Amino acid sequence: MNWLRRHDPMLSALRRATRTAIVMPAMFALGKQVIGNPTVATFAAFGSFAMLLLVDFAGPMRSRLQAQAALALTGAVFVCFGTLASQTTWLAALAMAVVAFGVLFAGVVSSVLAAATTSLLVAFTLPVTLPGPASSIPDRLAGWGLASGGALLAVALLWPAPARDPVRSAAIRACRALATRLRGAASEAGEAVKALHDVFFATPYRPTGLSTAARSVVRLVDELKWLDSIVPADVPAARGAGTVCGAAAAVLERGADLLDAPALPPDGLHRALEELRARLAELEREAMRMLPAPSSLDPTFRAHELSYVVSQIAGNIDLAAAAERRSWLEQLLGRRPSGLTSPLSAAHERAGAHVERSSLWLQNSVRGAVALGLAVLVADLSNVQHAFWVVLGTLSVLRSNALSTGQGVLQGVLGTLAGFVVGAVLVSLIGTNTALLWVLLPPAVLFAGLAPATISFAAGQAAFTLVLLILFNLLALQGWEVGLVRIEDVLLGCAVSLLVGLLFWPRGASTALGRALSAAYVDSAAYLAAAVRFGALRGAPPSAEAARAAAASRRLDDTFRSYLAERGAKPLPLADVTSLVTGVVGLRLAGDAVLDLWRERGSDGAADPAGRELAASGERMAVWYDGFAASLDGDRPVPEPVTRDELAERRLVDALDGEAGDTAVRLIWTGDHLDAARRLQATLAGPARTLSGA
Repeated sequence: MNWLRRHDPMLSALRRATRTAIVMPAMFALGKQVIGNPTVATFAAFGSFAMLLLVDFAGPMRSRLQAQAALALTGAVFVCFGTLASQTTWLAALAMAVVAFGVLFAGVVSSVLAAATTSLLVAFTLPVTLPGPASSIPDRLAGWGLASGGALLAVALLWPAPARDPVRSAAIRACRALATRLRGAASEAGEAVKALHDVFFATPYRPTGLSTAARSVVRLVDELKWLDSIVPADVPAARGAGTVCGAAAAVLERGADLLDAPALPPDGLHRALEELRARLAELEREAMRMLPAPSSLDPTFRAHELSYVVSQIAGNIDLAAAAERRSWLEQLLGRRPSGLTSPLSAAHERAGAHVERSSLWLQNSVRGAVALGLAVLVADLSNVQHAFWVVLGTLSVLRSNALSTGQGVLQGVLGTLAGFVVGAVLVSLIGTNTALLWVLLPPAVLFAGLAPATISFAAGQAAFTLVLLILFNLLALQGWEVGLVRIEDVLLGCAVSLLVGLLFWPRGASTALGRALSAAYVDSAAYLAAAVRFGALRGAPPSAEAARAAAASRRLDDTFRSYLAERGAKPLPLADVTSLVTGVVGLRLAGDAVLDLWRERGSDGAADPAGRELAASGERMAVWYDGFAASLDGDRPVPEPVTRDELAERRLVDALDGEAGDTAVRLIWTGDHLDAARRLQATLAGPARTLSGA
């Protein structure tokens, strides 16, 4: 158990493997021995494998059972369509490609869909690679139904997983640590925020579904990361700025309490937010007394900046808690707290962000669809005995670049060979003693579930080959020869994966990461400049620029995950890549802050001379980031960071002469947001040079 806990800390792999080792043999025996139908037995066995071992939904038990039921129903539909398409070679290959693309691409919408990707693909692959008439659909559905019922019971009754939300737990710790720092005490806020960041990027897909609460909680990650970077080491000396920091700390503490216990009344958080707004109003009045010297406003700007981010954090926590306090009927009717779009709109927005040729998620979906469709075509045309194994071999080793796919091929073949050798020896020794094969099946399934997570991919392939040898000999004694067929089919599937990996975007996530960073910096800087124009020149709200920046940020997020999940050595230092990703967050949140600064109070009082000066500064900032983005894409050298322009500051002060105090303060704070974007350049230049030289 100590060894298991080191390799499987939450025992998640052991839980899945144990359930499968109990349910899969039971369902297989029910179909084979009791019902006496090999088709029912086959679909019951592989259905159990798909729904228990290849997926593990998180969240409360009700959410897990709902997701499990949805998986079962979708799989049943796939069994029907796959069977109908299996009768014609070209139709089977085309259907496999279309379904594979839809399943793979849909994962970008929700973590529930992403987690179920492999299970859904198996649900379609099995019937489409086993040619059968429409009359075979009832037997196949019966087997899938047995597996579905067994899976639902197993998830609910067999070693139920505790409800866990690692992102929420890490966000609570980060809120409390940052509150401690804001009060001037020693704090491990940096470590807490880093832990939140690591948890968030621990999976190759965003760990959030389409539910209102999940979407609200996941917004906290960027906001807490950026808050950590702007919270001062010491509380600002200005009296108003210091009181804002204390009020912001109280908001974070009340927010953490509400996030930890969403059933509590939100009154404490609301009172803390009102106090923060009151302290912020005092801060603005204090800033007006400091005019006309803008340099003296720096402590007040720092307090304004962090209060904005804290208010955003509190708003998202409030939305998440309100969503979780809804009754079952309100959730069923789709009633949401104001401030969030519908799940359908959110899904459309998420998917729309990746309808770009440069999207790595789109590229991986196309690559997977072509590979699986080609595998079905090759398996059918070559008349292999088990086309299902060919497609599984393709799916198991296909990665995001040709090199890691090649490594997967080698490990997959070696593991299959090892499993064949062990299985051949066992089958030869056992002979016709099927009772012993039934005894060996559960431990073989248990090992097949544990090996990939605790030992290696090759060990998992070996264990799965052993399970297949036992299963097919229980269906009909075939001896060790079935293992040779398995090796041939896996080799064929691996060859298809390698070919597709070489032909479609062979360089993988590392190259795509540079492009995604480049696009995100261009769009985020353009958004910040547009927000400045909106406030300073009474321009139109930058809705289109905000949407483009959010879409580019989402594509970057998913590309960064693919980079982290990709097998093989990482050519780029992770710390440098993380710094560049965080810089995008800073630019986009600065745009949000400027927009909020002027949207609430209006921009009718903005002075034309000062507005023109600020707008020009925003354009110069965007030009620098355009050049910086080009360097990330490998088109030009990394530009030198811009030094502080004291002449531009003096021109702004002169232009403010005679302006109303509150308008002048907002103009100066807008300039400070631009100056923060300028200071950010120095922290980005070094990592960018590393990236461009890799």
